[in-house]
Amino acid sequence: MPHRLLLVEDETDIVSPLVQALEHEGYVVDQAASGREALLASTKQQYDVVILDLGLPDVDGLEVCRQLRASEFDGAVLIISARSRELDRVVGLDAGADDYLPKPFGLAELLARLRALLRRTSHHGDQAGSDRRLRVDVDAHRVHVGEREVQLTGKEFGVLAVLAANRDKVVSRSQLMSEVWSEGWYGSTKTLDVTIGRLRQKLEQAAPVERVVTVRGVGFRLES
Repeated sequence: MPHRLLLVEDETDIVSPLVQALEHEGYVVDQAASGREALLASTKQQYDVVILDLGLPDVDGLEVCRQLRASEFDGAVLIISARSRELDRVVGLDAGADDYLPKPFGLAELLARLRALLRRTSHHGDQAGSDRRLRVDVDAHRVHVGEREVQLTGKEFGVLAVLAANRDKVVSRSQLMSEVWSEGWYGSTKTLDVTIGRLRQKLEQAAPVERVVTVRGVGFRLES
């Protein structure tokens, strides 16, 4: 699967050739022309690397970097900036950046730094993925993703417990209704759909490596 990058840059004369060059190297590239746009994009899409200019028209790039880290963004951040003093680089790295490339820069160096960042973050990501594995403790009636506890209602927990017990297998709608609601349930299965929707939202917010998948016409499956 190709790596996905977010290029945060407001200078159009830089953006177009840079995007073309990155896509030629096989990267999938999204663009943001402002800090707010970049922060919004990072909540909707998972990026391997954010290439971040500092001189943005609304929010300074340093603040964008700090907010990304505060939101637990675990990809790499590569700052590109005309601010090239040693102090600027130190401040950028202290703000949460993984690397700092002063402008002007050569394409070959940018690509080399991206490769180095991706080698490091891919290894880190493998470890982080195992740390974020979903754990369902039926006896304690608790769910954890890594060290974080996910707060679920009784029905949400019941649905997840059944799916986790049958991980990577399809569980039919009728089985879920029977095990979670009761054998005598004759109401609409819309209740199940609403519960599944809320469960998905809570799991996505916890950023797990597993998700609840709909198998159309059959039921649901918990899969990596």
